[in-house]
Amino acid sequence: MRNFNPESLSLYLVTDRGLAGERDMTDIVREAVAGGVTMVQLREKTCGTREFVELARGLKQFLLPLGIPLIINDRVDVALAIGADGVHIGQSDMPYDIARRLMGEDSIIGLSVECMDDVIGANALDVDYIGVSPVFSTPTKTDTACPFGLEGLHEAVRRSVHPVVGIGGINAGNAAEVAGCGADGIAVVSAIVAASSPFEAARELVRTMSL
Repeated sequence: MRNFNPESLSLYLVTDRGLAGERDMTDIVREAVAGGVTMVQLREKTCGTREFVELARGLKQFLLPLGIPLIINDRVDVALAIGADGVHIGQSDMPYDIARRLMGEDSIIGLSVECMDDVIGANALDVDYIGVSPVFSTPTKTDTACPFGLEGLHEAVRRSVHPVVGIGGINAGNAAEVAGCGADGIAVVSAIVAASSPFEAARELVRTMSL
């Protein structure tokens, strides 16, 4: 039986080395966690498998003693190789039933949903959470569907049987509104990774959501 606490979704960091510049991603994650990040998803679309595994292994060693889950985007093989807490899959990634069979019952599996039909379809799956994407338009991903907006997010929360995290265009200026829709958490990319101080950016997001 998996031990997943939806409170881990509160401030969910999704990495993007394209936004990190010359800075080391491990250092960014360390700062962000110190600032209040509660969950980390390692998303690597361009690096080779060996480099991905080495980066993931280093993050796992750092996050494990802190009790912060490490989720691997898409790559079930990498997640299994380093003993990650789980994987996050999209609508065009490995089907959920196969990912669950490979990862096992104790692993966390999150699923991106891009429209209300996806939200309803996910209700039939034993996923641990859904990522409503995108809430707002975002330059981080250009291949996303039409934004849900706040009303759409609120409706997704109402219809979903799973914990919900909102992602896409979320920053300190709108985080409180997203949390106000009933989402269990927010997932951010550029708001932390591209910030001059990931620590301060994470702390400000935490402060904003607590108002």
